[in-house]
Amino acid sequence: MKIAISGKGGVGKTTIMAMLAKYLQKQGKEVLVIDADPSPHMAQSLGLAEDEKITPIAEMKDLLVERSGKVDGSPFYNINPQVDDLLSRFIVEKDGIKLMVLGAIQTAKGGCACPESNVLKRMLTKLLLAPSQVVLLDMEAGVEHLGRGTIAGVDQLLIVVIPSKSGVRTALKIKKLAEESGIPRISYVGNLVADDDDRAFLAEALGEPPLACFPDSAAIRKTERAGLAITGALGEVEEAAGQLINSILAQAKQ
Repeated sequence: MKIAISGKGGVGKTTIMAMLAKYLQKQGKEVLVIDADPSPHMAQSLGLAEDEKITPIAEMKDLLVERSGKVDGSPFYNINPQVDDLLSRFIVEKDGIKLMVLGAIQTAKGGCACPESNVLKRMLTKLLLAPSQVVLLDMEAGVEHLGRGTIAGVDQLLIVVIPSKSGVRTALKIKKLAEESGIPRISYVGNLVADDDDRAFLAEALGEPPLACFPDSAAIRKTERAGLAITGALGEVEEAAGQLINSILAQAKQ
């Protein structure tokens, strides 16, 4: 199962992805989280020690150019670079959850793929095709990544949306672009939902109810502010996480 998550900046997609990772790990699943956000925070959310020392692969320019096979001054590069060893070298683990930090995937103007982007896409494709894992892909905020092909091969895209007009506008735009990208299943996930009025607003504005709604949790905020792993507050949102996973599995069987 391969799940990507996206949404407007600040809606809590990284928090929800971390909670899903912890929930699935507790259910006995082998979980690999890929942090492809330009400002990666998943390591902190999962409680990895010295997370600031983890260098995103996207920042290793020399390594990526070397793997692309591109020679200085040449416009050509290898379209099928070797990445197998990178998959093992740059995965860290915490409490049974594996993490790889990609960082920002940059694409040249006009849609031309640079060598670095080619290596990262190749790596991401191989990871997403691994059949024995649950792969959770935390994408950057907004819609730009949908035009780069970096989420090709995912089974489901979750669009996190908060009960606000601006949040809904972005969510609807993401869904439209995701449908054009050919993603098989696309669903909304509500966050910071306080009551039935918030649920009703989201269902009407989106044209369908979210698969699950996560509450506005003071415990999660306090945990994050204390610099602790937010997954330690899973109990506050475990019901929503379970509902979301069960809904995803039910959709997959249809």
